[in-house]
Amino acid sequence: MYQALYRKYRPKTFDDVVGQEHITETLKKQVETGRLSHAYLFIGTRGTGKTTCAKILAKAVNCEHPVNGNPCNQCAACRGIDDGSILDVVELDAASNNGVDNVRALRDEAVFSPANVRKRVYIIDEVHMLSPGAFNALLKTLEEPPSYVIFILATTEVHKIPITILSRCQRYDFHRISIDTITDRLAELMRTEQVDVEERALRYVAKAGDGSMRDALSLLDQCIAFHLGEKLTYENVLEVLGAVDTEVFSALLRQVLAKDVTGAIRTVDHLVDQGRELGQMVNDFTWYMRNLLLIQSADDMEEVLDMSADHLAVLKEEAQMVEPETLIRYIRIFSELSSQIRYAAQKRILLEIAIIKLCRPQMEKDLSALNERMDDMEQKLESGAFVSAASQSAAVPAAGGTQAPV
Repeated sequence: MYQALYRKYRPKTFDDVVGQEHITETLKKQVETGRLSHAYLFIGTRGTGKTTCAKILAKAVNCEHPVNGNPCNQCAACRGIDDGSILDVVELDAASNNGVDNVRALRDEAVFSPANVRKRVYIIDEVHMLSPGAFNALLKTLEEPPSYVIFILATTEVHKIPITILSRCQRYDFHRISIDTITDRLAELMRTEQVDVEERALRYVAKAGDGSMRDALSLLDQCIAFHLGEKLTYENVLEVLGAVDTEVFSALLRQVLAKDVTGAIRTVDHLVDQGRELGQMVNDFTWYMRNLLLIQSADDMEEVLDMSADHLAVLKEEAQMVEPETLIRYIRIFSELSSQIRYAAQKRILLEIAIIKLCRPQMEKDLSALNERMDDMEQKLESGAFVSAASQSAAVPAAGGTQAPV
């Protein structure tokens, strides 16, 4: 039976976890030396390895033959924890078991020593979803736990956890995984799966994962399924994910700078006909303008931007075409649009209004729009685009052939 990539290649040891070495090395040393805490708090965004490390730690503390702090994955304890047959390792979803009765049942169960392993481990995922009463019920057990019990709490929103809980746990912050790390991991898995894929496509998937290895693997799985048996190219990935190439953003920016409302709306119309996801397009265009602003701000931004030399040359050319104040106004408008378009019923209308705002600064009354309007007037005066009414009337001759007085 087919298994999703993120499940098939879920790390089995601490050494398999990528991007979180500051945590995995510490946990390995604790397992090796036996200096284990009774409560751990794993904090980080989705898909960064919190639950995975919790399960590995549960195996490591009960493994019969640990190897340098890692579980062997061969003994009866490791195999039993993996297949769920050992009931002394309990994984609780606090999102659906957040009542005080659920935690009381857990607390009453914790007083019994484990039957088949050395340590009874409770993994509570999304712990911030517990009710105030449930937190109070958990507090006493965390304060004076039995020697054979370990609690591992995982959360994405640490600010919702009471300070009384935080002070009783060892805290580990999971970082967002870098694009390079995700790309290398995806390339390694594609070689194992014998799937032919472009590196540029992998980098885009890694970027779309937004620091989450699980999200990146899910997106890659989706792209492979759509183009099964073919080479996965950059264009294929854009097609499946509903994304827009940077060449379209370059054309759209130039149309906005030229105040070409008709051309910009036609570009949006073309994207809609292609079935592109407008919310993703807004985020990507905001990111594109952010790159332009970074290039304007400093000369050594090549490593930060992480792009090819050809693409960087085009960005540098466009960065000279727009003032930083104007670019900041564009980014502000699209950032506001990004939060509005997520739940909007008419996404296209909101996007078209935002583009018209970019092309018509007179529609806004803030200081940045006023500065842009003044810049436009100065450019028209310098180019002679309009002449004062007095000059025109002075040049009109009278009916008798003589020039009329001004």
